Amino acid sequence: MTKIANIFNCKTAALVGLAFLTVACATTNKSDSRDPWEGFNRNVQSFNDGLDDYVMKPVARGYQTVTPKFVDLGISNFFSNIDDIAVIANDLLQFKLKETGMDTGRLLINTTTGLAGFVDVASHLDLPKHNEDLDQTLGKWGIPSGPYLVLPLIGPSTPRGVVGLAGDTMSNPINWITPVAIPYGAGTLKTIDMRADRLTESKILDEASVDRYEFIRNAYFQDRDYKIHDGNPPPNEEDLQMEKEMDALEHLDGNKAPSNSK
Repeated sequence: MTKIANIFNCKTAALVGLAFLTVACATTNKSDSRDPWEGFNRNVQSFNDGLDDYVMKPVARGYQTVTPKFVDLGISNFFSNIDDIAVIANDLLQFKLKETGMDTGRLLINTTTGLAGFVDVASHLDLPKHNEDLDQTLGKWGIPSGPYLVLPLIGPSTPRGVVGLAGDTMSNPINWITPVAIPYGAGTLKTIDMRADRLTESKILDEASVDRYEFIRNAYFQDRDYKIHDGNPPPNEEDLQMEKEMDALEHLDGNKAPSNSK
């Protein structure tokens, strides 16, 4: 075997070993500095998962079965249009003036020509849906998220996320309507509609994740980070460490000039 082959095999072995160590650390090291309340959070997620399995999934499947697709889409569009009120407010708080104008136009068009939002006319007029919330705004201002927190019935969050959820809930005009049966009924319908739209996603999650709890926790932080930085999040410490190790391997390999065997 030539020296080239030896070097190639060493590099391959090193990469495989590095990947194995990374996976091993991820699966054996259960401590996460972002999650000091892990024991409590796992118990709450277990409760939420049981409620989802025995209540929400059956209800969502039944809703999906009896609801025509155009009605289902219309209901999703209606609640999305209401949510644009909070989106506009958070656009302003983040000084995103262009998005503020676009989302205001989107709200006006869909509320009027879109039949109170049941038809998403604005998306066909080059006014796409934006997703902004108070948690993102607070993160944009530099307010830390705090530790990971799983809320009963709601799911993954943080202390900052709880404040954001409360603010976004108060900005929803449906929640100010009396009697209270109307906002409660609307909230229930929205929850069922959203759960029905995500039945496929939850199936993929259940099949793909080894530790469902860790998968959801990491996905939550990655999603928040992605949205707060508008799709361009800074690299985290693990990414930087992995990049350094890969650079070191390439540098080591580069110093070994291959020569032909005699």
